[in-house]
Amino acid sequence: MASSATETETVRALHILIKHEGSRRKASWKDPDGRVISATTRADAAARLADLRDQILSGRANFADLAARHSDCSSARRGGDLGTFGRRQMQKPFEDATFALKVGEMSDTVDTDSGVHIILRTA
Repeated sequence: MASSATETETVRALHILIKHEGSRRKASWKDPDGRVISATTRADAAARLADLRDQILSGRANFADLAARHSDCSSARRGGDLGTFGRRQMQKPFEDATFALKVGEMSDTVDTDSGVHIILRTA
């Protein structure tokens, strides 16, 4: 049985993750004890991401540079690059948002169990 194009489609994306008090894992490479994360509200995390997104959209900052400095994901060391992935490899809200973007487009904030993200589809 042949699989449909949507089942075999892959994407590549960069992302910036800001964890908060509701995140499933309250630790990161920047905050190993989770003190800052546990004191961060979801609204604060989203506001930080909105500011970073504005910096990128205005041309004042580069997505990968901001990811390297601000993302709570270990992908920060790669400028937020998650590499190539297909369906059912990421949390559903993240997957849906990434696949909905055109190459070169950046998402609004996306909530997952990990925290709040902005996503830049690169392929």
